[in-house]
Amino acid sequence: MPAEILEVDLGERSYPIYIGAGLLGDAELLLRHVPRGRIAVVSNATVAPLYLERVRAALGDRLAVVKILPDGEQYKTLETLASIYDALLEARCDRHTTVLALGGGVVGDMAGFAAATYQRGVPFLQVPTTLLAQVDSSVGGKTGVNHPRGKNMIGAFHQPCCVIADTDTLATLPEREYAAGLAEVIKYGLIGDRPFLDWLRANVAALRRRESASLTEAIRRSCANKARVVASDEREEGARALLNFGHTFAHAIETATGYSRFLHGEAVAIGMVMAAELSARMGWLATSDVPMVRELLLAAGLPVDPPAGLGEEQFLGLMAADKKVAAGKLRLVLLRAPGEATVTADFPFELLRGLLSDFLRRPAA
Repeated sequence: MPAEILEVDLGERSYPIYIGAGLLGDAELLLRHVPRGRIAVVSNATVAPLYLERVRAALGDRLAVVKILPDGEQYKTLETLASIYDALLEARCDRHTTVLALGGGVVGDMAGFAAATYQRGVPFLQVPTTLLAQVDSSVGGKTGVNHPRGKNMIGAFHQPCCVIADTDTLATLPEREYAAGLAEVIKYGLIGDRPFLDWLRANVAALRRRESASLTEAIRRSCANKARVVASDEREEGARALLNFGHTFAHAIETATGYSRFLHGEAVAIGMVMAAELSARMGWLATSDVPMVRELLLAAGLPVDPPAGLGEEQFLGLMAADKKVAAGKLRLVLLRAPGEATVTADFPFELLRGLLSDFLRRPAA
């Protein structure tokens, strides 16, 4: 089957998203968007043994260097980033070198940030190999690393030349990582695409089984939603903030647990339930919709309750350090209805405190 092609419309910096099976071995496609210069591949210790040789063969003598990173969110640090710079410098990569990210969201974020800052910016190509990366982090140009005090606090916007999503790579994903990607898929339905949300509720079992047709459709519709939002608000000054539904809660959970207990999508799933519950307490979302959100996420194989042992003040402090704080006010993405989200700082603080009190005392499922 030919690849599906979507476009991220950013004027002169527009780029395509290719979605299909067997794309990693397509040398013409990989090189189409790298008209000159050498290519530096950044991958990790899990993905490289599976797919690096296929990419290496496709790139041929255009390959300048390969940098293999340790696998895990806990390695998304300035120290690991420095090791990418070391590899680029040792290989004498110049401003015409393209950095190719082969891996999941962590690889893409760090390779992208390295590309954004090496010699003040070099081209960047995303080849995501996880579901979460294919539907979310590879599209839109957000790059960066974590800080012990907050997730993704150091970074830059740097759009890729293109995104090549080979759906064959999802066959090797462990079940837990695959489910984590479904959290971001479900997010798109909840924040702005009610027909997609209804489709997901009807097809979540097929997605859990990784049925090809359903999976390709979910990736296509997710990428279309992401591309539309990015095209309207590239630097997250307005509508793009809606993509952070559940993320302020999620980032607090990830930071509090050292970026090692939960996968990003798992934390997002918990955060979406918390945001849905707060939306209901605000009187915006029907009370009956909160169980719907929980049940859909559970059906996707995701956690829906935060870990025990976190305190309210600790959680609030971490939320207050989130990037979405503006003028000293915490902004949250909440739901007015399934498929309709809004960004607001206008919520009673005591409602948030009460939500945290209830959730943090609730035994994990």
